[in-house]
Amino acid sequence: MRDDHRILDYGHGGHDHSHGVAGDANMRYVLIALGLIAMFMIGEVVAAFVARSLVLFADAGHMLTDVAALGISAWAIHLAARPASGSWTYGLKRVEVLSAAANGVALVAIGLLIGVESIMRLITPRHVEGGVVLVVAVIGVVINVCATWVLAKANRTSLNVKGAYAHVVTDLYAFIGTAIAGLIIIRTGWQRADSVASLVVVGLMVRAAWGLLRDAGRILLQAAPNDLDLNDVRAHLADVPHVLGVHDLHAWTVTSGSPTLSVHVVIEDGCFETGHAPQILDDLQACLVGHFDVAHATFQLETAAHATHEESAHE
Repeated sequence: MRDDHRILDYGHGGHDHSHGVAGDANMRYVLIALGLIAMFMIGEVVAAFVARSLVLFADAGHMLTDVAALGISAWAIHLAARPASGSWTYGLKRVEVLSAAANGVALVAIGLLIGVESIMRLITPRHVEGGVVLVVAVIGVVINVCATWVLAKANRTSLNVKGAYAHVVTDLYAFIGTAIAGLIIIRTGWQRADSVASLVVVGLMVRAAWGLLRDAGRILLQAAPNDLDLNDVRAHLADVPHVLGVHDLHAWTVTSGSPTLSVHVVIEDGCFETGHAPQILDDLQACLVGHFDVAHATFQLETAAHATHEESAHE
């Protein structure tokens, strides 16, 4: 019996997966949102000093992270569009994942600072100009609705864009809470409403940060995509005619929306002799695309005897 195996990379099956157009559109939407947020942030900082409002400072601090996040997102989109070259065999597509992780860390850091100050002001409240808080918050709602509407047009399957969108949506909810706090201060004079609203902003920051760090962490640690059941994949591949077994099955995500898979497939010995192996390769790829929407996979086709030459066995 001949011990034979072949490594066959069935890439994109002739499909063009260029994201140049989508990347340009995402860049445009991110830059528009960046301009809106940056202009309003400057005005809000001035208003926060005038009103002596912690919640406005909290919102401004969050908006500063938005400006940074949107700027990093635009930079990441630019880098991710660069083609693969040299040792960067995937290009710089994972920059968007690093961008999302940085956004998550920034949210946590700002949230901790605001949270500590909010608790201190709950204990020792300070006078806050409720009218200024309310006016600025209403303007903030309008600005963030516009920015959210713009970013909603972008491709949010990108973790990078998703991170930027999370920042802006969190700000929108925060400004709604800030407006409510300003109204309460005007109507009742309860100064602690400012601190309570700040803590709500912190909660929103932590929630958004957790989602970003979790998703970025899964990609960076090369976990299998959430929507891909490897047992199901193994079972479908094993059902392809002439396949005797499947092992060394690995799946990961290069960047958001780009699942990749590699697997060793044991086939009948005669398939190498008769030249039937390429047809099996086509059937395996069709199985992945049809059942799991995985377009990039590397298959190693081998005979049963090849297992004796592998130093370690993997499932």
